[in-house]
Amino acid sequence: MFCEKAVELIRELHRMGDGQLPAFNEDSIRQVLEEMKALYEQNQSDVNEAKTEGKSELIPTIKFRHCCLLRNQRCIAAYLYDRLLRIRALRWEYGSVLPTTIRFHMCAEEMEWFNQYKKSLATYMRSIGGEEGLDITQDMKPPKSLYIEVRCLKDHGEFEIDDGTVILLKKNSQHFLPRWKCEQLIRQGVLEHVIS
Repeated sequence: MFCEKAVELIRELHRMGDGQLPAFNEDSIRQVLEEMKALYEQNQSDVNEAKTEGKSELIPTIKFRHCCLLRNQRCIAAYLYDRLLRIRALRWEYGSVLPTTIRFHMCAEEMEWFNQYKKSLATYMRSIGGEEGLDITQDMKPPKSLYIEVRCLKDHGEFEIDDGTVILLKKNSQHFLPRWKCEQLIRQGVLEHVIS
């Protein structure tokens, strides 16, 4: 039946929760595009036949195929746009370096778009807030305290805070650190916030 693969692409996205990115379904996209090409070619031949031979009984079929073409086009555009919105949200959640599990689910064009978005955001953040710029990806939620207790989930190495103190982040070590310095590492899964 017409448009089934295109609708399945949309359903696939809805099955995934917010903040999750399903693998790019290149096969289904290709099948939808092949269906669209076949519909277009059938319509072209029927339009030519209707014009030359005056077969007005072909017009409803032509209109139906045209509606299927438009629906497939809308479904693919919605699929790609929703994926871009999810990728943009992942930049804000994880920072400029995405985990490999997420990058594995992205196609080459999406990686290119992510890198361009990352560069644009970095340029904007450097342009505001004086000499050092302003990191607008920090403090996504208003902090309750300036310092938090964190536990290191994996070996990360040395970590320097603003006063010049260097802290060695080893697995299972706990530290009391400035919140704004830890948020990025918490999002990346290096640290976890210890809630007492």
